Amino acid sequence: MLKVGLTGSIGSGKTLVSKIFEALGINVFYADSSAKALYENNEVRKEIINIFGTSILTENNKIDKKAFAEIIFNDKSALKKINSIIHPLVMGDFVKWLMNHKNDPYILHEAAILFETDLSKEFDFVVAVSAPENLRIERIMKRDSVNRETVIARIRNQWSDEEKTKLADFVILNDENELLIPQVLKINEKLLNR
Repeated sequence: MLKVGLTGSIGSGKTLVSKIFEALGINVFYADSSAKALYENNEVRKEIINIFGTSILTENNKIDKKAFAEIIFNDKSALKKINSIIHPLVMGDFVKWLMNHKNDPYILHEAAILFETDLSKEFDFVVAVSAPENLRIERIMKRDSVNRETVIARIRNQWSDEEKTKLADFVILNDENELLIPQVLKINEKLLNR
């Protein structure tokens, strides 16, 4: 079984591309979904509150994801702290998930920051999804109901598309001009024939 990382900057369309691979029968591990679930874990929650304080909690004592995102995307040291807590746990979930997919020809691990966390070396191949920055900004503003400055702050905490595509084995351009399905089909065929 090949392990294939799928990455791209915020708003590039990683999830859409992942869904196309899933439609082809490829199993996808979503690192962001795994990470979000960890915020509900009591031990993780306690650790986060110890570091960031109770100001990040809602009235119901849940982590206020919007307030928390505001902190971590505007403070690189805060982002580094949270990544050091969450990323090892996400990788633990991934290793368990892999056990159920040992007989797959290949699997995808979808994550925004494969290169930034040096996680790319864990994969046989990496696919990068790329899109023009202005288009990514518009997509995220619409998806998350946030302003341009908030999106730009998030973008600045990730590597640029150019850096990611230079290191990737395959690149999918999601600029709303190039068709996605033919690009995915071509990569799928190459991976199945490895």
